[in-house]
Amino acid sequence: MSSPIVSKDPHEPALKRAVFFDRDGVLNVDDGYTHRIEDCILIDGAANAVEMVNSHGYLAFVVTNQGGIALGLYTEDDLHAFNQTLFQKIHQASGGVITDAAFCPHHPKSENPLMQHCDCRKPSPKMILDLAQKHNIDLAQSIMIGDRDTDVEAGQSAGCRSVLFNGGRLDDALKPLMSEQEG
Repeated sequence: MSSPIVSKDPHEPALKRAVFFDRDGVLNVDDGYTHRIEDCILIDGAANAVEMVNSHGYLAFVVTNQGGIALGLYTEDDLHAFNQTLFQKIHQASGGVITDAAFCPHHPKSENPLMQHCDCRKPSPKMILDLAQKHNIDLAQSIMIGDRDTDVEAGQSAGCRSVLFNGGRLDDALKPLMSEQEG
C-alpha cells in the first residue's frame, strides 16, 4: 500500500485537499459503458456537489474505469468528448470546476492482451496517486466518492477517506463530509 504524499521541503507549496469522484453513477447517469454525448445526464445534485467541494477549498478530480475502450465499444476520443461535455454541464449549472481526470482504458475481458492487464484499473489506487503527485494533493485530507466497492477500496488504498455513494442527491451525500472535514 502506498503512503500518502507528504510535503517535507518547507519551500514546497502547501499540499491541497481534493475530492476524487468516480464518474459513471456518481456524476452522471450510468447506462452501461456510457460514452455518447447525448447520454450525458447529470446525477441529481452533481453540479452543486462539485461547486460545494470547490467552495470548501477542495480540488475536484474524476477517476474512472473505462473498459469500454478495451472492448472496442468506443474510443479515447469519445471518452474525452464525453468528459468535456460533462465538465461543461457541471460548470454551467453551478460554476463547479473539475481540475483534472484520470481513466483506465483496460478491461480483463478484452480480446487484445495489451488491454487486459494493467496497474491502473480500480480497485488499484494508481489513478488517485498519479493525480495526487501531479497536483500536490494531501491524500490524508482528501476524499474518494464512488458507487462501487472498488472505488472505495481504491480510495482507502491511496490513503483517502472513502465513501460509497448509494444514489440520491450527490450534494446531500457530500454535505456532512464537508462539515466533518472542516471540524
